[in-house]
Amino acid sequence: MAKKPQTPAPKNAAASNSKPPSKTIAASLNEGLNFHQNGEFQKAKECYEGVLKSQPRNFDGLRFLATLFLQAGHYLEAIELFNKAALIKKTDASIFSNKGNALKELGRFDEALESYNKSLVLKPKFAEAFSNRGITLQELHRLDEALASFDQAIQLKPEFAEAHSNKALVLHKLKRFEETLISCDKAIALKPDYVEAHSNRGIALQELNRLDEALQNFDHAIALNPNYAVAHFNRGFVLNELRRFHEAVESYDKALALNPTYAEAYFNRAIPLNELNRFDEALESCDRAIQLKPSFAEAYCNRGIALKDQKRFEEALQSFNKAIELAPQFAEAYSNRGLALKELRHIDAAINSYDQAIALKPEVAEFYFNKATALILTGQYLEGWEIFEWRVKGKNVGDIYSRHNKHPWRGQENIQGKKLLIHHEHGLGDTIQFCRYVPLAEALGAEITLEVPENLVSLISTLKPQINVVAQGTSLPEMDACCPIMSLPHVFKTTVETIPSPTPYLFSDKTKVAAWKQKLGQSNKLKVGLVWSGDIVHRNDHNRSIRLQEMVSLTDLPLEWHSLQKEYRSYDLDVIHQHQEIQQHQDDIVDFSDTAALVECMDLVISVDTSIAHAAGAIGKPVWILMPFTPDYRWMLDRKDCPWYATAELFRQNPNRQWADVLQNVKAELSQRFIT
Repeated sequence: MAKKPQTPAPKNAAASNSKPPSKTIAASLNEGLNFHQNGEFQKAKECYEGVLKSQPRNFDGLRFLATLFLQAGHYLEAIELFNKAALIKKTDASIFSNKGNALKELGRFDEALESYNKSLVLKPKFAEAFSNRGITLQELHRLDEALASFDQAIQLKPEFAEAHSNKALVLHKLKRFEETLISCDKAIALKPDYVEAHSNRGIALQELNRLDEALQNFDHAIALNPNYAVAHFNRGFVLNELRRFHEAVESYDKALALNPTYAEAYFNRAIPLNELNRFDEALESCDRAIQLKPSFAEAYCNRGIALKDQKRFEEALQSFNKAIELAPQFAEAYSNRGLALKELRHIDAAINSYDQAIALKPEVAEFYFNKATALILTGQYLEGWEIFEWRVKGKNVGDIYSRHNKHPWRGQENIQGKKLLIHHEHGLGDTIQFCRYVPLAEALGAEITLEVPENLVSLISTLKPQINVVAQGTSLPEMDACCPIMSLPHVFKTTVETIPSPTPYLFSDKTKVAAWKQKLGQSNKLKVGLVWSGDIVHRNDHNRSIRLQEMVSLTDLPLEWHSLQKEYRSYDLDVIHQHQEIQQHQDDIVDFSDTAALVECMDLVISVDTSIAHAAGAIGKPVWILMPFTPDYRWMLDRKDCPWYATAELFRQNPNRQWADVLQNVKAELSQRFIT
């Protein structure tokens, strides 16, 4: 942040000619300075203008009035007056420094730099000029020079809190985040109530993924100044990263209440709104940002994301293209453009767009992940699984990888006789799908410990008795090597043709199956288990889940219907109560072994793409899986069968992307196969 021009202290005014100043001129200047320092700018202006009316070339009158205009934001008028003052006294460094401040505020950075340099020639130990010069160099993206300028300011004036804070901003841009913290701490030590430094410290902590600490810094900045819109904005960003989306929206709303023209707050506000499935509001927020700032490429990108999540893919593509037109080096826009193209099934174009993103920012893991899933979706397994390894390098991948980052194993070394930890990642369905590889790892001679979520332990323990299955969070002995479970397809060089697909490879608990059979009783009707929604926090939930209101269109068929859902969403509760033909069992389900035993009692499971669909396939139960038009990468395109599960059949949306069409096909198949 630029140091504000200092209002000069009252002193006797120096005349521009050889005659001594009249007492009236001196008194007028001192009176103006008193008004100026008390914030009575209009009265100060009248005093200064009165002096200049009598003496148009009065140096102090010119520079005092120029300073007042600078502080009031009238930069062109300030520059004109500083120029006049400089003609009278060419050796006054403060004139050129303050002129530089006005030029900087107008975005005329090259001219501002020239003015600061003139000031420093006249006064080589001018700490404030070095600091403001550093800000200008930062705006010109000459970051190393900016850093040197701030260091010179601090060397001249070690107690210069603003220079420490400004240095922190440059260090942040250089991605030297630990050093950023040190500079912020120095600024705060010198000036404990320095709001901007507390806020900047929070930004550095956020970059270091120390989000709770970052939040504390933003809260402290707001406590110091509740009207500091930037701190509310940054607080919203961290809350979004913490997935506290409602609170994030509230923080952005506070920032906008304080600054209604804060285009960046509108643009960022769209992100948590999208996560909350409030797509219309997200779109409106992006449009408002664009209205305020028509060249705002990032807002066009977020607008595209909101449109994509509303399944308005052609419109989303237009927004991403506009973002790229405005900012051709905008890597994230290319990646998001690829996602829209993938949804439109323009897979080659999507991969090309991901490649453009990677070329611009080769260090961003998400771009590789997007490319990998597109390759796997189209059956290009060897290349896809290899690139899929980038997922563990993402910025916010959670603590699973960080806890198990010692001795990573990806098949590159012999593990005969070694202790190998294979650990869960992503969703429950992923672990159910990929645990089939664990016996292959064991066959290499390793002693395996498999770490999974607690509610999967009992089911996954049926994989192979000699494999030690433990719950996440359990204290583990020292391991020789670690491997995430979703890396196993890459380790074993899986192609579509070589997927290990024993059926079944997981097993239901016989005692629990018997208990369920007794509870369900005898029936001549086909027992059908229904699953219509998955985990609401899943990033693709809005695309894969169905409302029960649509699913009940099946239940007028004379079959025995069972809900396999453990949890119900609020909007499904009334529907399930109205449809007594669907038997509910959520109160008797504790973990996945209970679910698996219930599934075992079904003749058929009809499910959206959730963990229960994977469980049904893993225990070898017939399962019909309902797919969006562009499905998750594992289900490939257009096939009705599934190479991962021999007993699965896939029912896919057509290009209209309507679940009603899928359910109509399911109903027709049920009638044809099971109703005579």
